[in-house]
Amino acid sequence: MTQKLSTISWDDVMMANYGTPSRTFVSGKGCVLKDDTGKSYLDFLAGIATNVLGHGHPAVIKAVTKQVSTLGHVSNFFAHPEGLRLALRLKAMTGDSNARVFFCNSGAEANEAALKISRRTGKSRIVAAQGAFHGRTMGALSMTGQPSKREPFAPLLKGVSHVHYGDLSAMSRAVSKKTAMVIIEPIMGEAGVITPEDGYLAGVREICNRSGALLVFDCVQTGIGRTGQWFGFEHEKIRPDVLTLAKGIGGGLPLGATIAYGRAAQLLQPGDHGTTFGGNPIACAAANAVLDVIESKKLMQSAKVFEKKIKKTLSVLPGVSEVRGRGLLLGIELSAPIAKQVAASMLDAGVIVNAANENTIRIAPPLIVTMPQIEKFISVFVNVMREADHG
Repeated sequence: MTQKLSTISWDDVMMANYGTPSRTFVSGKGCVLKDDTGKSYLDFLAGIATNVLGHGHPAVIKAVTKQVSTLGHVSNFFAHPEGLRLALRLKAMTGDSNARVFFCNSGAEANEAALKISRRTGKSRIVAAQGAFHGRTMGALSMTGQPSKREPFAPLLKGVSHVHYGDLSAMSRAVSKKTAMVIIEPIMGEAGVITPEDGYLAGVREICNRSGALLVFDCVQTGIGRTGQWFGFEHEKIRPDVLTLAKGIGGGLPLGATIAYGRAAQLLQPGDHGTTFGGNPIACAAANAVLDVIESKKLMQSAKVFEKKIKKTLSVLPGVSEVRGRGLLLGIELSAPIAKQVAASMLDAGVIVNAANENTIRIAPPLIVTMPQIEKFISVFVNVMREADHG
């Protein structure tokens, strides 16, 4: 190949599924990214809640460098120390001595594994939430409650129904003795950081207890300290039968996990499921480094402090009707459908956020974010909202 990289157009080499990106990033350090023109950006999206330690964190670099120079990949025919260590730590986080872990590469894969676990109950019906996002593989897409993503790929799995998130009466009507599993997010991220009222998750747990359905919590976006808790549902004092993780657990490397509790942990048998790269030693080494830093630097505690600061400051801002979410997964609900305009203006001003829908700005900065960076984000957001109002 003789063509210079700087002359290559995205549209000439990439499929059109993402559209054309507005920026090309070439480096990052901490919570700051730099594009190919040299401009710097404060990253308040973190690869969509993935880079929990930001970019180029020394602990991740050290762990990955050591591991890749020691052992790169062995497949799941064999064990390796970093994977065993990580699984043991995740098991301990559940508080269930019977919990077992399956490693994969992404949230969609983790949810596919949960689906297959539920099929091993002998039942096949699934209840999920309207607006939920569980991935884009065909099984995970069947559970995703967004028609715009589902309809182009119909027919999907049969027996999946979607009910209004937060409505326990609707959930109770939908779940029966024939239901294999109920899958919900502790907070619906892609739908706009929709946060249920206290007691909702516990109510769903009770419904599943009565019907015998497995309760699956999709913690892909809420997990690994982002909400100020390891998984994002602990405030309800309940346990699921299965939980799924990805995004933040790898600290920027591809890693997912499905953790089954109690009897659900014994449902998959040898040969039932697998993945070539799942639990790769390098990704597991990164994950162990991530957990080490979150624990040692008390990043879950600081996430709660930043949550209070952002909510207190922005909830009274003209043009903002609500700030919801937990920790550093927050949705800023705007009074007008201008979220995409606001996100674009913030990008131009050097701050990366996401328009989850027409009215909601989603933020999910690295957990290592500092108070001065929080204050800079707030300042830019206030200025952009003021200009939008005057515009």
